[in-house]
Amino acid sequence: MRSALIFITFLPFYGFTNEVERISVTAQAQDDLAVSHNSVKQQTLQLLRPVHISEALASQPGVWISRGNGQEHLTAIRSPVLTGAGACGAFLVSEDGIPIRASGFCNANQLFELNSEQAQAIEVFKGPGSSWFGANAQHGIINLVSRPIPQSFEAQTSLETGPNQYRRGSFALGNEHAIAYGNVADDGGYQQSSGYSQYKLNLASQGQLGNWQWLGRLAMTKLDQQTAGYVSGLDAYRDETLRRQNPNPEAYRNAEAIRMSSRFTLALDEDRQWQITPYLRWQQMDFLQHYVPWQAQEQNGQRSLGLQAQYSHAAGALNWLAGVDLELTDGDLQEYQAQPFSPAIPAGLHYDYHVIATTLSPFININWHLAKNWRLIAGLRYDKQQYDYRNHLPDGDACAEDIANCRFVRPTSQTVSYPQWSPSVALQYQWAPGHQWYTRASRGYRAPQATELFRLQNGQRLAELDSEQLSSLESGVKGNWQGISYNLDLYWMDKRQVIFQDTERQNVSNGHTRHRGLELTLQGEIGQSWYWQGSASLARHTYHNQLKLAKDNIRGNHMDTAPSQQFSAILGWQTDSGNKLELQWQHMGSYYLDPQNSASYPGHSLLHLRAQYALNQRWQLGMRLQNLTNRDYAERADIGFGQYRYFIGLPRSLYLSVSANWSS
Repeated sequence: MRSALIFITFLPFYGFTNEVERISVTAQAQDDLAVSHNSVKQQTLQLLRPVHISEALASQPGVWISRGNGQEHLTAIRSPVLTGAGACGAFLVSEDGIPIRASGFCNANQLFELNSEQAQAIEVFKGPGSSWFGANAQHGIINLVSRPIPQSFEAQTSLETGPNQYRRGSFALGNEHAIAYGNVADDGGYQQSSGYSQYKLNLASQGQLGNWQWLGRLAMTKLDQQTAGYVSGLDAYRDETLRRQNPNPEAYRNAEAIRMSSRFTLALDEDRQWQITPYLRWQQMDFLQHYVPWQAQEQNGQRSLGLQAQYSHAAGALNWLAGVDLELTDGDLQEYQAQPFSPAIPAGLHYDYHVIATTLSPFININWHLAKNWRLIAGLRYDKQQYDYRNHLPDGDACAEDIANCRFVRPTSQTVSYPQWSPSVALQYQWAPGHQWYTRASRGYRAPQATELFRLQNGQRLAELDSEQLSSLESGVKGNWQGISYNLDLYWMDKRQVIFQDTERQNVSNGHTRHRGLELTLQGEIGQSWYWQGSASLARHTYHNQLKLAKDNIRGNHMDTAPSQQFSAILGWQTDSGNKLELQWQHMGSYYLDPQNSASYPGHSLLHLRAQYALNQRWQLGMRLQNLTNRDYAERADIGFGQYRYFIGLPRSLYLSVSANWSS
């Protein structure tokens, strides 16, 4: 069975070609979801030419991709920037609707595995999406829509240059049967010893086997990075000398990922359709833990085999879709320290384990036209996630027997499972042509990640963790009024059984937080050549019970690294020939740096200028001037190990590009 499934996954790359209808892939039909979502389209990405995915999503309300050094980042969607071993499990990252990592094996920096630079679109779905997308779609989903196969011959190429020896080249080549595209980037780094090289390649082909249409995709990424750690000291991001320093010149991150999938579609008639998608994933990562003083080395990897199968029926007032997602993952992790740091933090292997994880996830979604202007959209999914964990080192403490409070503890080999139901229900009402209102109640969840269960500390022998549960109510309106498109969303979310590491370094799941906010997007045109766009996010994220994150009672406090305000405004000018000039104002509000709310970052405002000029129908020049006013700012600030810490924001930076395209 396994070998047959692998053959089916590879099948489209063996050259079966026939004329088929163009296949478009996305996570779901957005208009059918009654959920808050935004999308960054290919045209915008071509103007932005983002060096980091945070630049592509900077204008999306309720979203903050907090850039670390190089290609590192942390994510926030209707949430604070979540940190910790498994906090990244609160967000689902997918490519054409397929998660790029196995459930339970998230990585905080996983967005760099996507070729976001050359995507057809980057979609953001905000709020719980577990009933549609499964585990980890708790606070939101980022889905990359891959570039489609063209209808005729196309070829594109571009070269870019920027500060600190930044260079990037990209290409795309395709016809009606297949496409190949990719890019290579090299950056010397703003801080000392902080450069990286990055390689991305995507292939796709399509054809027909009998009555089945198929679309196969292959994605490969590789990152070799020298990493700059936090710069420490109060307001260190303002110090001209400290800004350029790298306190961790020995830090690095090397990562590789390969993903393959084949989507087979069979139309039984105009109303009924089967869709079956087998896929394979492989990831390997090796890095230095620069964010802790003892700086251990970590190697982790995973290999996944999965299948998505669904049957859809669209006829009359009631449309429905049912299916099942299956996945088998083989993951491993090793943590090694060359030199002893203290008796409680010894040299040698701290952890060496292996996990076989399985996921079974049947689901059903309905879309019911109740009346002329009313729709009911509902979904229900059952997930069962199981970990079969095997420890390859002696059980218990990694320290000598007479050492108390050993930092590293290896649990005994065990099998644990997490069953979960995820419901959602929404009403949608079209109260006038072009104007819609919706309200939605949903439940999102994430199971404990493998690192939270099996990398224990300070004498904890067993992590008795529950799945995090997030209940959400939201309502919104969207439409177009006299040429002005608008989208307004209000949300309230209650999150229980939050997993965190307490002051005794125990992994526990008794946290309770609340999240509420308002998100607004407006856009329109002024005459025939000018356009504008604005977005705003007002939010409040608070601790709702007393947690062992601090000695003080923090109930009612604002969560740290959770700005209450984020704004973006864009004013642009464009011509029919493809010339464009765009100015963006980006504002990050103030936020607290610790759970006690004893210190804060004041926030910042940035200006960015972008332009593109068409020399003729084939050649185009581009210019981007980031941080136009040369503002000193921090990409992210916090307090760790008793120190103010900052990731440094780049000064004024000029990027130039030249690109060409050919088509027939």
